Amino acid sequence: MKLTEAQRLQFEQDGYLFFPGHFSAEETRMLTEAVPALYAEREAWNVREKGSDAVRTNFAAHLHSEPFARLARHPRMVGPVMDLFDEQVYMHQFKINGKMAFEGDVWQWHQDYGTWLNDDQMPTERAMNVAIFLDDVSEFNGPLMFIPGSHRKGVINAQHDLTTTSYPLWTIDNALISQLVDRAGGRNGGIVAPKGPAGSMILFHSCLVHASGSNLSPFNRVAVYLSLCAVGNHIRRFKRPEYIAHRDFSPIELLPDDCLLKPYPVDVPWKNGLPESALRTSLEPIEVTA
Repeated sequence: MKLTEAQRLQFEQDGYLFFPGHFSAEETRMLTEAVPALYAEREAWNVREKGSDAVRTNFAAHLHSEPFARLARHPRMVGPVMDLFDEQVYMHQFKINGKMAFEGDVWQWHQDYGTWLNDDQMPTERAMNVAIFLDDVSEFNGPLMFIPGSHRKGVINAQHDLTTTSYPLWTIDNALISQLVDRAGGRNGGIVAPKGPAGSMILFHSCLVHASGSNLSPFNRVAVYLSLCAVGNHIRRFKRPEYIAHRDFSPIELLPDDCLLKPYPVDVPWKNGLPESALRTSLEPIEVTA
C-alpha cells in the first residue's frame, strides 16, 4: 500500500493518518474471534488492570497466534510505514490493547518513542505505530486522543510513572500538555480522537503525544498495535523482556493482501507457550555489527 502525496503532507503536519473501515467486517472478525482465547492465557504476556482480571495489554500475539501472525505481515498495515521510511522494517512490539467495558483504565499522556529511547535505547524516532480497531470506537469507550502536530516538538523529557496503572510509562507533565494543546488549537482542535467502525486503521508518529481515558461504557474497545521500526534503527539494549521488546531485527516479509481470509502458512514459534529465553533481560548495550 502506497501513500498519496496528500497523505504524506498530512502525516508530516499532523503526525497521524486515519483510515476508517480500512479492513472488512470479515477480515476484522477473523482477528476478533481469536482474542478471548489469548486473553484467557495465564502467561506473562498478558498484563492485567490494577485490581481486575481484565487484560490491559497482550504482547507478542504474532508469535503464538496464526491470525495475528498474518496481520503482522499484512501489506495494508506494514506497507505505509515502509513507504514513509523508504526502508524495510522489523517488529519492535506487537500489542492487543484491551480497553474493556467498565474496567479499561487510562493511558497517561506520553510519546511512544520516550519509552523506546529510555528503556530500549532505540537510536532515533524512525519507528511508529499502526493500529487496527477490533471494536467500534466512539466517544464513550475511551478513544485514543492525539495532540495534532506535537510530534514536531521532537523528543520530550518524561518521567517514569510506575504507580498510576499496571503498566509503567514515560509520561509528560500536565503543564507541557496544556502548552501543546494550546499551540495545536486549544478547544478548537488541540485534541482529536479518531473514531470509527471496527476495521479502521490509524498510523501515527512515535513522537506524537497521545493518551486515552478510562472506559466507563458497556462497550469494549480492543485494538491491535504494530510498532514497526526501520531495520537500521533497531534497539541497542535488552532491558525489557523479549516478549515486550523484540530482538529479531529481520525485515518483515509481506503476505498477499487477502492473508486474513486465506490460511497462508506462517511461523508461530511460541505456540506452545512463552519460552524461558523471552524473559531474560540485560542492561548491557548490544554489539552492533555492520
